[in-house]
Amino acid sequence: MQNSNRKIILTCAVTGNAPFNRKHPAFPVTPAEIAAACIEAAKAGAAIVHVHVRDPRTGEGSRDPRLFKETVDRIRDSQVDVVINLTAGLGGLFLPDPADESRALPQSDVIGVEQRVVHLELARPEIASLDITTGNQVEGDQEFVYLNTTRTLRAMAKRFQELNVKPELEVFGPGDIEFGKQMAREGLISGRPLYQFVLGVKWGAPADTRTMLYMKELLPPDALWAALGIGRLQMPIMAQAALLGGNVRVGLEDNLYLSRGVFATNGQLVERARTILEGLGHELATPGEARQILGLAT
Repeated sequence: MQNSNRKIILTCAVTGNAPFNRKHPAFPVTPAEIAAACIEAAKAGAAIVHVHVRDPRTGEGSRDPRLFKETVDRIRDSQVDVVINLTAGLGGLFLPDPADESRALPQSDVIGVEQRVVHLELARPEIASLDITTGNQVEGDQEFVYLNTTRTLRAMAKRFQELNVKPELEVFGPGDIEFGKQMAREGLISGRPLYQFVLGVKWGAPADTRTMLYMKELLPPDALWAALGIGRLQMPIMAQAALLGGNVRVGLEDNLYLSRGVFATNGQLVERARTILEGLGHELATPGEARQILGLAT
């Protein structure tokens, strides 16, 4: 167990990109709703908000740079201090044609590096996610290959450096950590590396303590890390990550519920996490403290 007096960085992932339960009465979809959710989470104690955007008409996930820019502008215009972390994980969706897996179905969305970072150039967040993984994934009833080649990841890491955006290295298994270490050796990761363990995704790393301990042991000595759990495991993984010396993430991207059948808001999930952490003797980092811990420009 780590020192209980250390400050813990809490990230709130407010909306995500995957299909969601349309019965949720207040799931954020429009830029105004997503920005409001970020502000709600910040006021509840989140130091960082992790932001995706959605098509305001359909509610489906989107990578439209204009939606990212509008959302970020709304957050900043609110004057509420919070560290903005934008996803850069879109554009790697490959759906092989079942009749000929060498061909992509029309629903595939695989784009080049420059297109994958346009929204970062426009919005200039302090952090963005860099998903250093390739593998089989499932969202709703859609199975696909999440495609991020080592060539693409190296090029994206270089663009992050040029834009002065800190990468949050999202890892779905132990091999992803090893490639993150390799990019650091190659000078593609500046400062202390920041890892996010994604646990509980179907066909990815399991959401349990043994997995978290193993992945933690693979990290370089100077690494900062956090972990997230999917669905009902969100709060147990959050608490376990804190006890093991990591930072934490909650939010509607990963879990829609406060309890069985009871829909949550992002603010309520942050408040519940805060109560648990404070009960364990921890204190949440402010956005300013998070910037210092992460080595972000202030």
